[in-house]
Amino acid sequence: MITLLHDPGNGPLRVAGLMSGSGSNIRKIIEHQKNLETHEEGSPYQVVVLFSDTWNSNASRIGHEFDIPVVIHDIAAFYAHRKRSRRDMSIRPEFDTATVKVLSSFDVAVAVYGGYMSIASQPLIDAFLGINVHPADLSVEEGTRRKFTGDHAVRDAIVAGERTVSASTHIITQDVDGGPILMISPPMPVTLKPEWDLSDPADLKEAEASNQELLKARGDWIIFPKTIEFIARGRYGRNEDGLLFFAGSPIPKGLRWKED
Repeated sequence: MITLLHDPGNGPLRVAGLMSGSGSNIRKIIEHQKNLETHEEGSPYQVVVLFSDTWNSNASRIGHEFDIPVVIHDIAAFYAHRKRSRRDMSIRPEFDTATVKVLSSFDVAVAVYGGYMSIASQPLIDAFLGINVHPADLSVEEGTRRKFTGDHAVRDAIVAGERTVSASTHIITQDVDGGPILMISPPMPVTLKPEWDLSDPADLKEAEASNQELLKARGDWIIFPKTIEFIARGRYGRNEDGLLFFAGSPIPKGLRWKED
């Protein structure tokens, strides 16, 4: 039996945008919503609240621009008040429980992680369907593990000699970058300047930043909004074993997006 991630019969999907910095991915999801609203059938989802774990993110600016409520709970201040290191995950559930409480008041069903830099603990994972975008093709494996996970996936792909990179949307689980894959963007050629020496840390850092920025435009900003739209339209489901389906067909390694 396949259970839809969202049943459109229950109305528009209510989404919370979680962010820590520029919020460019959240902005693209909101802009896609606004574009869908110009169509006769309207948008199947609504971003109803923004949440930031830093005071200096663009959450307030984006919220003001699109008339969306904003909640800010600074995680650095949370840890400093308790005189703990931010790496101490033992108190992260306390932080996330507070987040869940405030977001639940907005009747949220899905949390989209758009540059949200805090690792989610169980209370947040359990409360909402969490969707993230990662700058790598998460279907690529090395042994039994996904090959390009973590904060420097693009750098790692470049060092490994990969000729292309992709972005993947996936469901948030306790295994960081390990959740079921929803969608993978078309491969983007890795671009390297002839003068770059990848054995030089400075050149490698520049190559990573340059290609990751390109991948945002060609990957993240395309598949992240489409993933949320398709969830809201009832295209995604999963069975009792957790296997994902798209339009009734199994997608054990995600749906590969193709431009029309």
